[in-house]
Amino acid sequence: MKETKSVKLNAQQHHLDENGHFSPFKFAKLLDPEASWDKDQLGDVLHWIRQVVALLCGLLWGAIPVVGGIWIFIFLAISTGIAYGYYAMILKIDEEEFGGHAALLQEGLFASITLFLLAWILVYSLAHF
Repeated sequence: MKETKSVKLNAQQHHLDENGHFSPFKFAKLLDPEASWDKDQLGDVLHWIRQVVALLCGLLWGAIPVVGGIWIFIFLAISTGIAYGYYAMILKIDEEEFGGHAALLQEGLFASITLFLLAWILVYSLAHF
């Protein structure tokens, strides 16, 4: 039990600034290839990028309306392409430090598929029936 508390304290202290306050996340870091990232921060950013893409695609495709399973694969290609482009081309990180391409591309994938389907089905059903 004490080891768990000490691990949590160390993790919390990692995000404290010199005054003992939590340092705010700076949005400028999102586009800075020179910024340092830890695995959790990068995972969170990739997760939320995928959620935004999922919501936008689900709302758009429900409103147009499009039907068919091919659109799920198109969403997966768009979402994966954006995530890959973000960490490989914008941030220019070494993916091996974060577990490889598979770990980074899988970050937030299943939650984004769920959100995409939810938004797509709800908008399509409410707008066209």
